[in-house]
Amino acid sequence: MKTILVSGGNSGIGLEAARTFLARGHRVIILGRDRQKGTEALFSFGKAAERAVFLPVDLSTHAGVRDAAERVLAESERLDAVLHSTGVFTPNRDIRTADGLNLYFAVNYLSRYHLTQLLLPSLGASEHGRVVMMNPKVDPATRVELELFPDLDPFDYKRVGDQVSACNHHYAAYLARENPGIVTGVVNAGAVRTDIFRLTPWYMRSIARVLGPFFFNSVTESAHNAVEACLRDNVPSATYWEKPGDFDHQRPIAVDAVTTAGVIGFSEAITGA
Repeated sequence: MKTILVSGGNSGIGLEAARTFLARGHRVIILGRDRQKGTEALFSFGKAAERAVFLPVDLSTHAGVRDAAERVLAESERLDAVLHSTGVFTPNRDIRTADGLNLYFAVNYLSRYHLTQLLLPSLGASEHGRVVMMNPKVDPATRVELELFPDLDPFDYKRVGDQVSACNHHYAAYLARENPGIVTGVVNAGAVRTDIFRLTPWYMRSIARVLGPFFFNSVTESAHNAVEACLRDNVPSATYWEKPGDFDHQRPIAVDAVTTAGVIGFSEAITGA
């Protein structure tokens, strides 16, 4: 039985992944901001909830990530996989966290780096540790303008949205190189109508509601590759799954080493991890 941490596991793709892990006989630790959704998620698992734990945490701040790491380590000394499915979508808003960072950057990339770094000892205790990050579709070779990070002030989503996503690829490549015992991967989440639209303008939510059934992936399809990446044997490290639902459609993550060094450099400087 594996112990798998799912950030954002109280709704959407993360919840679907957590439910699948439980159905296959594993144990899950779920992180989420909304306590009520966490309680509802546990209830929906039925008897399998005996193998599930929900921890209400705020991963948008440094203090919240450190608190989450402490609570996860108190629950389990060994983690076999960490699935990062937490994400926000703020295309027209520059929301700042308590640390003064843009919320999109803080949640969709930096918290993943920070939390994983703090959990490395528990991942190292597993024979085959995994770190898998859900991400919007992006070319791993996307240019990252390092001079804009970490402030991203003013925040221009059209300019830096893909760059933030590409940072996950750089971290996956770095983590695989520095920790060869840990398998890393990035999974394209596809287009799914979940709570990620909650911070978008009303007209974007309306479009998603109307067109979603015709163009969006199902949560089952979007969760498939992430689940398999966490559970299957002989998965190559630093791998990108670009097509939702198609685990065999995979390719190595190829990124510029100089840019990777820059991304990791500002990540270390901001978080101290």
